[in-house]
Amino acid sequence: MTLNEKVNQVLEQAKKCVFGQDQMIESILAALICEGHLLIEGMPGLGKTLSVSIMSKLCDLQFQRVQFTPDLLPSDLIGTMIYNQQKQEFTTKFGPIFTQLVLADEINRSPAKVQAALLEAMAEKQVTIGDKSHKLPTPFVVLATQNPIEQEGTYSLPEAQLDRFMMKVHVDYPDFNSEKSILELKPQQIDHLTPVLTQDDFRQLKEKVESIYIDEKIKDMIVRIVHATRPQSQYFVKKYDGAITAGASPRASIWLYKIAKYKAFLEGKDFVTPEHLLSIVPNVLAHRVIISYEAQIDKLNPRNLVSAIASSVI
Repeated sequence: MTLNEKVNQVLEQAKKCVFGQDQMIESILAALICEGHLLIEGMPGLGKTLSVSIMSKLCDLQFQRVQFTPDLLPSDLIGTMIYNQQKQEFTTKFGPIFTQLVLADEINRSPAKVQAALLEAMAEKQVTIGDKSHKLPTPFVVLATQNPIEQEGTYSLPEAQLDRFMMKVHVDYPDFNSEKSILELKPQQIDHLTPVLTQDDFRQLKEKVESIYIDEKIKDMIVRIVHATRPQSQYFVKKYDGAITAGASPRASIWLYKIAKYKAFLEGKDFVTPEHLLSIVPNVLAHRVIISYEAQIDKLNPRNLVSAIASSVI
């Protein structure tokens, strides 16, 4: 079986268990292959946690789920030093973050100090406990779910942490037929899932995606789109003056570049087109652009805004 066939099989099997959320499933696979972190936002009960659990089974990865709550401590996540009275010395107790796939469930229900504990792990792929730094396994991917911020008991994630996420995906309610299919889903279908992609497959997939050709003009396009979100840039679209406070960081350019290659691979192409680029702009850029207070009052949707900016500079 070729790598493309294996990837399609993973997507097919996942879509047989999670109905009407194809974009979320493809985004989870993108996070695993590109080794980026993914933020999934949606109302409770839309299959966010189930999707991550199913993908971990199909991809043969170590998996840990952490339920974020208002009383969660950083040590509950990364681990701590414990004093052993018999040996009269401190030993390290590692937390659930020491795994390949971490599901940070309802990440925005925990206060800032827990979010800060995640930052080092997400950026440096390492954790400091006491005075020692410990490397995390590879691949290390954080898949976080969050409830919409209007809900009670939620904290807004800091901009620095949002920027660490490769993409932010919005999950909506399934359509009529998909919801009807959910009624017939049996727990055995999920229990009997077997791994399709191995660790070795992931290494090969990463190499194959990286080898996909991307033209200089497309690279210019990527940088121009990201620059166009920055008010101080020469590429900024003057029409949106006053709507954006701060534009996207260079991380946005990196992820547009990597995910566009993944999109081309998924379609069986060996080169990237402008369409691949435009299809991922809302998920990669919207959470990185800080819109002004006036734009929020006017109910300007950041996803529509970045799509319009990208279309106007291509």
